[in-house]
Amino acid sequence: MKFTHLIYSLLAVAVLAACQSPSNKTGMEKFAEDTAFQKAHSSPETISFQGKGEMVQYPTPDGATGSAYSLKAAADSKNYLFVVHEWWGLNDHIKKEAERLFGELGNVHVLALDIYDGKSTSDPEEAGKIMGGVPEERAQAIIKGALQFAGKDAKIATIGWCFGGGWSLRSSILAGDQAAGCVMYYGMPVEKAEQLAPLKADVLGIFAKQDDWINEPVIKKFEALAKATGKNLQVQWYDAAHAFANPSNPKYDQKQAGEANALALAFLKKHLQ
Repeated sequence: MKFTHLIYSLLAVAVLAACQSPSNKTGMEKFAEDTAFQKAHSSPETISFQGKGEMVQYPTPDGATGSAYSLKAAADSKNYLFVVHEWWGLNDHIKKEAERLFGELGNVHVLALDIYDGKSTSDPEEAGKIMGGVPEERAQAIIKGALQFAGKDAKIATIGWCFGGGWSLRSSILAGDQAAGCVMYYGMPVEKAEQLAPLKADVLGIFAKQDDWINEPVIKKFEALAKATGKNLQVQWYDAAHAFANPSNPKYDQKQAGEANALALAFLKKHLQ
């Protein structure tokens, strides 16, 4: 009996470990412990940034507090852009990108969400650990809290890169009828019809041909899923590496990033009219 009990205990531990393994994760976090993925992300260059925005806090539905880098439109506006950071966290680069978009979009409030709850790093291995340790329920609570902060009458577009690209899509899904448009740069899309079905926004997906992870087979499946669920998805490919649009990345491709950013800006302006 003791031996049988031991066998059952070992099986239970094995099942639990399997359920917690990276292979069972569905977002970008599935690559958190992938050494090649880590090596593909050079540490971001340090930038000198003095922003015009401010950090704000807001309650989240799980009883905790969320935070975001906020840039408020000068005139009264119900239009918001949620910006979601890469796997490095809400660093100065993301705040600078948020300010670039704020300046280009005009009368739109911008919130750069902190999905990592204050954590950030420039070390790829640590970034993988932080990204892989983000509970989906907490990330959703942060986004839902930001939706409540914006208000029920807000019109909300989303944008993000890498880890944030996937969460840009998920943020637009959570926004429901308030969703105005979604831009995702080389982020992992959802993979199931029931996940994508609630989406009400058009999506612009920007992807890199030299990306070994968010690659053509992954995106072809996403395109098929979008078609099957009646979603409007525009996909644009660039002959560049993963994270090519990050100005603080040594692999930054200025020409193609400029083209991608112009496309994203036109999309956002159209959907935040």
